[in-house]
Amino acid sequence: MSDRLVDAYDLVIFDLDGVIYLIDKPIPGAAAAVEELRSAGTAIAYATNNASRRAADVAALLSGMGVPATAAEVLTSAGAAAALLAERLPAGAPVLVVGAEALRAEVRDVGLTPVATLEDKPAAVVQGFGPDVGWKLLAEAALAVRAGATWVATNTDRTLPSPRGPLPGNGSLVAVLRTALNREPDVVVGKPEPGLFTTAASLSQSQRPLAVGDRLDTDIEGAVGAGMDSLLVLTGVSGPADLLAAPPSRRPTYVAHDLAGLFRPDTAAQIPLEGTDEAGGWRITHEDRTVRLSGAGDPIDALRLLTGPAWAGAEIRADSDQARDLLTGWGLPT
Repeated sequence: MSDRLVDAYDLVIFDLDGVIYLIDKPIPGAAAAVEELRSAGTAIAYATNNASRRAADVAALLSGMGVPATAAEVLTSAGAAAALLAERLPAGAPVLVVGAEALRAEVRDVGLTPVATLEDKPAAVVQGFGPDVGWKLLAEAALAVRAGATWVATNTDRTLPSPRGPLPGNGSLVAVLRTALNREPDVVVGKPEPGLFTTAASLSQSQRPLAVGDRLDTDIEGAVGAGMDSLLVLTGVSGPADLLAAPPSRRPTYVAHDLAGLFRPDTAAQIPLEGTDEAGGWRITHEDRTVRLSGAGDPIDALRLLTGPAWAGAEIRADSDQARDLLTGWGLPT
C-alpha cells in the first residue's frame, strides 16, 4: 500500500465543474491540491463535458483562479466533437451549431462551416451547452435532423453544478430535441463515453491514470468504461445517497469529501470496505436484509462502511441518534 492514494498513479484526470470550481468560483482547496501534484511531478489533465469554453479559455480561467493549467492539458467535449465531425465530413461542410461561440469556433478551426438554419443545408447538427440557446435554434436543429443531418451531442449532463444548486445542463437541452424527434443523438462525444479519458491517458503516455469527478453518471461511469480507477468527490452533483444506489457501471474506486482525499492513505478512501463492520467510530450490524448503522464519526467512514451492504441490496437503517441525523441529511429513510 502507498502512503498517499495519489502515489499509486502517474496521471490525475480532473473533471472541472464540481471538482475544481463551481461555474466560476474555485472550490476551496482545489488550487492547493493541483499545486501539490505538480510539485510531486504527477501529470495532470482536465477533461470537461462543458462545451461553452475552448481549451485555452479553460486554461486561462483556471490560471486566474490560481489553478495552474495549460491549453494542452485541457480536453473539452466541444473540441472532441469538432474533431469527430472533421473525420466524417468533407472540408467546408456546413454544420448547424447549437451552443456557445466556443463550439462554433471549434467547428470553424477544423475546417468546417458553422451555420444556423435549415436553409444552409447542414450535413450535421452539433449540440453543446450554451446559456443563450433558445427555441428558434432548437427548432432549426430539429428540422435539420429530420432532413437527414447527423446529430452529434457534446454531452448529455442533465444538470450543471452551481453555488445556487444544480442548473439545467446540455442534457436538458438535448432532451428537448429528443422529445421533438422521438429519437436519440447519433453520437454522444463526452462523458460517460470513455474517449476524453483514453485520449488524456494516451497524450500523457500514462500507464496508471486516476480519474477524479463529482458525477457518477458521467465522470465515474466514463472512468469505469475506460478501465480506470476513479475518485468520487462530494463537492458537486452526486451525493452519498446516489453512491449507495449506484449500479456497477457507476461505482468508483474511492470516495472523499474533496480533493484532500488524494493525499490521505488509499485505505481511508477505498470502497467498498470488506471484512469489517467498523470504521472511524461507526459500526454496522446485520439483520436479515437490513443493515443498521450506529456510532458517530466522519460521515465518509460511515459511507464507506455502508457501500458494500447497499450495493448487495441491503436496506440501511439507523441505530443511534447520530446515525439517524446522518441518514436524514443524506435524504435516506431511517
